[in-house]
Amino acid sequence: MSNTLKLAVIIGSTRKDRFGPVPATWFAAEARKHHGFDVEVVDLAGMHLPNSLDGSPDADRLGERLAEADAFVIVTPEYNHSYPASLKIAIDYYAQQWRAKPVGFVSYGGMSCGLRAVEHLRQVFAELHATTVRDTVSFHNFWERFDENGNPRDPESCARAAKGMLEQLLWWGTALKEARATHPYAA
Repeated sequence: MSNTLKLAVIIGSTRKDRFGPVPATWFAAEARKHHGFDVEVVDLAGMHLPNSLDGSPDADRLGERLAEADAFVIVTPEYNHSYPASLKIAIDYYAQQWRAKPVGFVSYGGMSCGLRAVEHLRQVFAELHATTVRDTVSFHNFWERFDENGNPRDPESCARAAKGMLEQLLWWGTALKEARATHPYAA
């Protein structure tokens, strides 16, 4: 069994002028520096995900990518005290792909940092038998937190937060990967 975990960093917003790719790109770079992860960024923008289980080429490919992942990081804004509809569709369309895997969050918003979206997502992932890690990376007033090159204006603090969450994902991801290999999870 490989010691490296496959980490899917999922950009949850699909709006035209969205900010999600900025923190997702930064976080993916931090995860690659960690050396415990093989990182793939999954952008929901442009994917056609049906509202039913009829399937589509995009839905099938996304399902494969999620199934291959050992851990996830959801990058989400806060829309109306919750998370984007595009993310809800992507989460609800699948079940087994999330099961018995850890999930971390990078959120952004106004003064609330997107944390209300994260709290909603924790409940959804619990229902899907996924384990959410405690620590998050969050950006309040996000438009002030990154420079024109997409780098955090406070790189040391942001890197510490990312490292803390990545350590939790690595621990849970390794434990759950080993458990799934020796004793498949039954839900």
